[in-house]
Amino acid sequence: MRNFHVSVLAGVAALTITGAAPLQAADPAAGRTKAKACRTCHGIDGIAKIPIAPHIAGENRIYLETQLKAFRTGKREHEIMSVIAKDLSDADISDLSAWYASIKISVEVPE
Repeated sequence: MRNFHVSVLAGVAALTITGAAPLQAADPAAGRTKAKACRTCHGIDGIAKIPIAPHIAGENRIYLETQLKAFRTGKREHEIMSVIAKDLSDADISDLSAWYASIKISVEVPE
């Protein structure tokens, strides 16, 4: 148990040192409304509707925010997402990420 606490403290220290911003307050309901613009590729339910788009339902909120911000800044490039993300505010990104992260998915492994 002690090692767990040490690991958590080390992680918090690393975030503090690197200047990682804490998650902004987010509204999943607002994200659902904003996700209407995402439905063509990712679906309102986060299950991709086209083969070149990833499923994002149930994905980690921090991951989603990081990727959207990377598209917005140009750190990550994609012909569609770079155009879409450039006009997203931090609040938009937080709300969208909270919406898709809130979706519960289940997996059925074949026998």
